[in-house]
Amino acid sequence: MEVEELLARYAAGERNFRDIELFRSELSNVNLAGASLFRANLFRANLFRANLIGVNLYNATLIGANLYCVDLSGANLSGANLTRADLSGANLSGVDLSAADLSGAILSYANLSYADMSRTNLHKATLIDTNLTGANLSGADLRDTKITGVNVTETKFSLGIGLSTEMKRELQQQGAIIEDMPEEPHASRLLSRI
Repeated sequence: MEVEELLARYAAGERNFRDIELFRSELSNVNLAGASLFRANLFRANLFRANLIGVNLYNATLIGANLYCVDLSGANLSGANLTRADLSGANLSGVDLSAADLSGAILSYANLSYADMSRTNLHKATLIDTNLTGANLSGADLRDTKITGVNVTETKFSLGIGLSTEMKRELQQQGAIIEDMPEEPHASRLLSRI
């Protein structure tokens, strides 16, 4: 589907664009708020400053996409592939990024407050001056992630991968919640059998 057809159908009230192919599409400044782009292919798409509030991007492909200053607040990006995507300055507040792949992504100056980032792959991602207030990063892969000047007030890091003891201490001093083991008394024995 061409971008012009997508925008015309959206303007006519259609919201279901499941499995759409928008490979390398030019979508800067578009308004697709509330649309379903379930499993969409947006590989290397330019979504600069797009309005994607509440969009369903479950299992979508956004590898290398330009999402600079995009508004994705309240969107569903669970299982999405955002490898090497640029999300600088993006509004991702309240977003579901559970089990998403953000390896190598740039999240500098982004707002991820209250985002669900459980089991998210952030391997080699860049988070500089990012707002993670109240976000859930339980089970996230943070190996080689660049974390500098990040707001982690009430951010939950439990059973994460790749945080050094020094980094955990530093994050905890800044207000993060660090839990390495569940509270249940027999959890360590259960986890050792996995």
